[in-house]
Amino acid sequence: MRADVDLVVPVKALRRAKTRLVGVTDDRPALALAFALDTISAALPVVRSVLAITDDPSVAVELAALGVESVAGPEGLNEALRHGAAVLRARDRRSVVGALQADLPALRTDELGLALASAEGRAFCPDRQGTGTTLLLSAPGGDLMPRFGVGSAEAHARDAQTLIGPWPSLRNDVDTAEDLDLAAGLGLGPRTCATLSPVCG
Repeated sequence: MRADVDLVVPVKALRRAKTRLVGVTDDRPALALAFALDTISAALPVVRSVLAITDDPSVAVELAALGVESVAGPEGLNEALRHGAAVLRARDRRSVVGALQADLPALRTDELGLALASAEGRAFCPDRQGTGTTLLLSAPGGDLMPRFGVGSAEAHARDAQTLIGPWPSLRNDVDTAEDLDLAAGLGLGPRTCATLSPVCG
């Protein structure tokens, strides 16, 4: 466990989430919620705290049941992450603040723990394609400086350690049906399985 790490997890309003998964399920909002809950549940044992940024009251209720705090944030992913990071930094000036994507339904707690333990200062984990970012960590007491969006891995690599190792579940974010198939091969979390029972067999 990294007792010095606090994570910000942005969760979109469910009605707007995962539009590229239309056709995979009849209830896309439920699938997006399951992704977020499985991701955060996997992260909780290996960090000090998780703060969700969401404007969706239904998401906040579900997260509260996990003991996870939610706050509303501004529009835009990087803006929301900066807002959450500022909230966390105000609570502890010396901690490591991180940003974790909410669409990692196969995330394994031990794999996230390994990645966190490998971080030396500012660091990030690229997605499996090597172009996006699934996890970004500040240096202790440092600014998060999120640069998510197209080409975020290249942008973060300019001043952060690249975390590549035995943690495929941390690199497999899900935006498309192909991504979901690959995540299923790694083993989906229980809530995602419950939403997609045929995929889990």
